[in-house]
Amino acid sequence: MDYIAVHIRIEPFSEERAEIVEAEIADLGFDSFTVDEPFLNAFIPMDQFSEPNLKAVLSGFDADEFRLSHSVELVKEKNWNAAWESDFQPVVVGDEVTVKAKYHKDLPRTRYNIVIDPQMSFGSGHHQTTTMMIEQLLEDRKALKGKTVLDMGCGTGILAIVAAKLGAATPVHAVDIDPRCVVSTRDNARRNRIPHKIVAVCGDASVLIRGQYDYILANINRNILLADLSSYVRALKPQGGTIFLSGFYTADTPMLLEKAAGLGLVEASRRERDDWALLALKK
Repeated sequence: MDYIAVHIRIEPFSEERAEIVEAEIADLGFDSFTVDEPFLNAFIPMDQFSEPNLKAVLSGFDADEFRLSHSVELVKEKNWNAAWESDFQPVVVGDEVTVKAKYHKDLPRTRYNIVIDPQMSFGSGHHQTTTMMIEQLLEDRKALKGKTVLDMGCGTGILAIVAAKLGAATPVHAVDIDPRCVVSTRDNARRNRIPHKIVAVCGDASVLIRGQYDYILANINRNILLADLSSYVRALKPQGGTIFLSGFYTADTPMLLEKAAGLGLVEASRRERDDWALLALKK
């Protein structure tokens, strides 16, 4: 598949501004991002790209705060894969989980090692929200054992794989609206020798069955979380249940807590890193 690479110049540049722009354009179909100061590089399948829509979003930023300009580049499939392989670096979380590609050698061995294909660039473990979700799973590992788990918006399936390796009841369920993510999750489950422990399906919150899960992991974005949180609550088992939410900024925490309270959820804990947040909510 050919991709479009959009190089967005941010002046003056900051990591925070790059994250703000990334969050705003993600809903246009961009599925991967890299930062190369002063540029935010955003990637989208060629058949999904609309420059007028991109310009409309970028024009909504306050030019007095920072200025944006952009250029567009066609990235052929072969070059796209090679670029991701060359850029992908291993991720170590809490000295216990390593996320790496098969070609990474001579790494310190951690207790849990997850091998993914960086060509499937729907989540590589580098983002702060993914790291926080893995940290939260490690913290809850004793309670997680033998419990039913859903990875909602699974991407490459990293969180589902971590949950399975930590002893969650199998199969762990993984759901994503993008069929490429479902294929990626299945491939990565095989890559980690646990294809029998993960079931990945294509769909949205409408595919969830009432009262099915002890844990739901949802690392998506604020708007989807607000829209689908009621469906997640219904999918929790009647006696308790826990939801880990991430993919949103710390500034969005109050509105998510308000929504959660209206659905009978209470905050158990939270994490914050570089203006991103994670909420652990209990039924």
